[in-house]
Amino acid sequence: MALFQLYKEQKIPASVEEVWEFISSPKNLKKITPDYMGFNVTTKNLPDKMYPGMIISYIVKPLFGIKTNWVTEITHVKEHEFFVDEQRVGPYTIWHHQHRIKAIEGGTLMSDIVSYKPPFGFLGNIANSLVIAKKIDEIFDYREKSLIELFGEF
Repeated sequence: MALFQLYKEQKIPASVEEVWEFISSPKNLKKITPDYMGFNVTTKNLPDKMYPGMIISYIVKPLFGIKTNWVTEITHVKEHEFFVDEQRVGPYTIWHHQHRIKAIEGGTLMSDIVSYKPPFGFLGNIANSLVIAKKIDEIFDYREKSLIELFGEF
């Protein structure tokens, strides 16, 4: 069983409170997701803030334009520090995403740790080497650019 991990950091020239206000709202996720992903939240009556146990459903097109249902649960939240989302239904065998923020001089350091396992055993591992890891990296690069547009460059 291969478990893969992506780690990204970004410095944002805004306070922890401002960054938290943005990232803890499920309604903002679409703003930092590439359009080609066809990202659409399907959960009705979303609250303004995430909370432990919250279930969010989406339709996404992660690879080759194929629509996929994705359901995540927000499993942990510590206000102004971190939250964790875990896939319950979707394209991965395992998806565990930690979103962490902390104050630094001049702003906030945001870090993402994504631990994931593609489906289909060794075939999924090959697909990860050829396509999946690059696609996930590309999505987080887009997120970084979007956050620079929203908050400015550090």
